Formats: sequence, C-alpha cells, structure tokens
Amino acid sequence: MSDTRFLQIHTLHGYSAALLNRDDAGHAKRMNYGGAIRTRISSQCLKRHWRVADSSDALDRIDGAVAAVRSRETVTRRVIQPLRDHHDGSVVDAIEGEFQKAVYGEKGDRRSNRQPLLLGDPEIDYLAREAQRLAEEHAGDSTAAGKAAKAWVKDSKANLKALRESTTLPGGLVSALFGRMVTSDPEANIDAAVHVAHAFTVHAEESDSDYFTVVDDLARVEDDPGADHIGETELASGIFYGYVVVDRAMLLANLGGDEAMAGTVTERLVHLIATVSPGAKLGSTAPYGYASWILIEAGERQPRSLAEAFRRPSRPRMKHAEKAARDHLASVDAAFGTDESRRWMSVSGHADVPKGERLSLPDLAVWAGGQIADATRDSR
Repeated sequence: MSDTRFLQIHTLHGYSAALLNRDDAGHAKRMNYGGAIRTRISSQCLKRHWRVADSSDALDRIDGAVAAVRSRETVTRRVIQPLRDHHDGSVVDAIEGEFQKAVYGEKGDRRSNRQPLLLGDPEIDYLAREAQRLAEEHAGDSTAAGKAAKAWVKDSKANLKALRESTTLPGGLVSALFGRMVTSDPEANIDAAVHVAHAFTVHAEESDSDYFTVVDDLARVEDDPGADHIGETELASGIFYGYVVVDRAMLLANLGGDEAMAGTVTERLVHLIATVSPGAKLGSTAPYGYASWILIEAGERQPRSLAEAFRRPSRPRMKHAEKAARDHLASVDAAFGTDESRRWMSVSGHADVPKGERLSLPDLAVWAGGQIADATRDSR
C-alpha cells in the first residue's frame, strides 16, 4: 500500500522557432544555470495557460467547479456597474469608493493603486448583493449611502471570513489549485496546492534574431521599392524541463475534502500540462506541441525535482534529455532509496524509467487522479 502525500510531474517539451514567454524588453526569458544561459518559461505563464485553456480538459468544465476572476476591475465591472442603470449616480459613487477599499486595500479607490486580485464567484456575488442592498436602502441620499458603506467596510472582513468558512470554493477552483495572496486581508490568503517550477531548456539557449518585412499590397510600381515595414524579433528553440508538485493534503483542504473532485482536477491537470502550450506570436510561429516525455511519481517523502540532471547542459536531443533524467533518477535511488510509485509516458521510449511502468497519456492521467482521490490504493 502507498500513502500519497505528494504527486510529482516531470515533463520534457520540445519547441522550435518560438517566443513562448517574453521579458520586459520583448526577448525570450532566460536564466543562468550550470554556467550556461538557458531559455526559460515562467511558472506564472504556464499556470495562466493551463487555467484558461478551452478544451475538453478545461478546469472550468468540471462539475462543481467555481469560476474566479483575476482583475483590478472586478468591483468596478461586476459589483458597481450593474447598479448604475438603476440607481442614482452619486449614491453608487459613494458606495464604490468604499467597496474598492474593502477589496483592494485602503488606497484601492484609485485604480493605479490596485493589484489584480483573484476573487471567486461566491465572493463576487456576495459583494454585489451587499452593494445592491446599500443602494436600495439609501436611494437618493449619497451621504447616507457613503456612511453606510463605510460601516459595512468596517465589518466586511468578518463577513467575508464567515462567507469563506461556510462556502465551498469561495475563491474559485483556480485559487484552490494555485493559491492567492490578498495584502489587504491576510485571512483571505489561500496556500497553493499545486507548485509549479519555471521550465528551462536542458541545454544552452538556442536563439535567433528574426528579421522580417511587411509589403504594402497597394503600393504602386512608381512608389519606393521594397518593404513598407521592417522589423526584428527574437525566436528560440529548445527542449524544456518542467516540474509540478501536487500537495494532496493541501488540495483536499482547499476543495473542502472532496476527494472525487481532487482526483478529477489532477487527472485534467496532467492532460493540460502535457498538451497546452504557452506562447505568444501564435499567428507567426504556431508554437504548439505536446510533451515528449512525462514521469509522474506518487509518494510520501518531500518532493525533489530532476533539475540537477541538467545542471551540466544536455545535448539538444530528446533521447539525451530522457537519458539524463533517467540516469539522475537512478543515482538518487541509489543514494536515498526508492519510496515513490512511478508511471511514465514517452513518445520515443528509448529506455525504461527505473522502477516505473509505461502508460499512454490517458492512462497516466487516470492513474495520477486515482493517487490523489484514493491515496491508500495499492499502486505498486
């Protein structure tokens, strides 16, 4: 019998001539590792693409899932805007300022002071009902509405806390998976149950400068010859190592103890990690690709990534990257022993993973979901 405390998901993805994740200068994100510059994909980028993916495995299509919105405009558009068609503008304005502060902090009445905050539909609906109630009770009296809103804000943290304690997924499914931080209300913070590392190329960076031109279709022969626009962008290629950990206890706590939903979420997450590609410049680079190799481990011990397998840059070939991961795993087993159950998938399948069983992606996802839904199942 195996008690699953953590699920570790290791992946290798290959991409060519793409710009998957850009920095503030528009270049591919990078990191220095093992004395070599690598191309990088941030965890924020990866998580966003997984959570907004529109596919048969989309997280928001799970029965019982609760939607969430990350924005600095949630109060403006979802709470206040519906009031403006039916209530006096000055009354609504008086309520809005106080509600913005309640959600985004003391200076939240100014948009520039707000950070994009993740709120679940139950929380948004509660705010909208309270704003509606105040507008109706103090119709035509903006001064009274403002005072009532201030009084409401004074008690809002306690009221929202009660809402969270009595509601399943108050912050939405996304918060339950990836957590959230609310600086204005620390008690609203949710610890992440899914931990995501920045993906990086297992070899030194492979990048090129793409010089491109745009031709004016309506240009005449007598006009200046050549392109109407000239530009330059960076494209990068590589094999990326990705690493994700699912903390079963935290996931169950965030999902209100719903083991069935936890299993379904995990199963879909495996599909999303394997098949959803991060990336900009879709029209000009088509940066779509599936994982070529996935290893999933279930066990009780503290997780450990296989990033050290690539501290010495691998050759930029999938079979060499797989071998480096397998060899490092064997070395870890020799040093620490083997306590994890393992299942793996490979497009090439050059060699077996130590003490693992090869599965197709659908079977791999089902196995992973089962480890989370029933942590004591016999998985050897």
